[in-house]
Amino acid sequence: MSFIEELQSLDTSDPGRWPLSIRVIAVVVVLVAVVGGGVYLTVIKNEKPALERAEREEQELRATFEEKQRKAANFDAYKAQLAEIERSFGAMLRQLPGKTEVPNLLVDISQTGLAAGLEEKLFQPLGEVQREFYAELPIKIRLTGSYHELGDFVSGIAALPRIVTIHDVGIRPGTEAGGSLVMEVTAKTYRYLDEETEG
Repeated sequence: MSFIEELQSLDTSDPGRWPLSIRVIAVVVVLVAVVGGGVYLTVIKNEKPALERAEREEQELRATFEEKQRKAANFDAYKAQLAEIERSFGAMLRQLPGKTEVPNLLVDISQTGLAAGLEEKLFQPLGEVQREFYAELPIKIRLTGSYHELGDFVSGIAALPRIVTIHDVGIRPGTEAGGSLVMEVTAKTYRYLDEETEG
């Protein structure tokens, strides 16, 4: 009788009559199941949270490593970019007037309006407004002239060697004959605040 036929002819209600080889196999299978269940309950189940935690830490460390590796690979590019930013920042700082240059810049702004052929009705520097690392110096200006003269004024402001921006522009017809216009603007220049000028 073959092994398969022996398995088919087994009486499950009386395992004591099974052939010795089948009983040994059954005992080994039960023993392996009991040992496996015991190992699972005592070792694997208790250690599974630690394993999952270690796997999460591994993923976080891998992501950190990849980020640092990417930064390290681009380090020379970052250094070159930082040097370019510092050059640009230095060039922009040179366009900001120092505290001693502000009066001259105010004269330049006023002269730009006069050079464009405009009549200056109001030129009122307002108080300095301090920001995080710079100060705004707003100037209320009211000018009267033709459309082209107003355009020349704005172009002249843009051509100044220092940074001056135009805000709150309002243009309305003038009361005088000849089609003159009245432009009211707030011109702002900026001053870099360093420790010496702040104190």
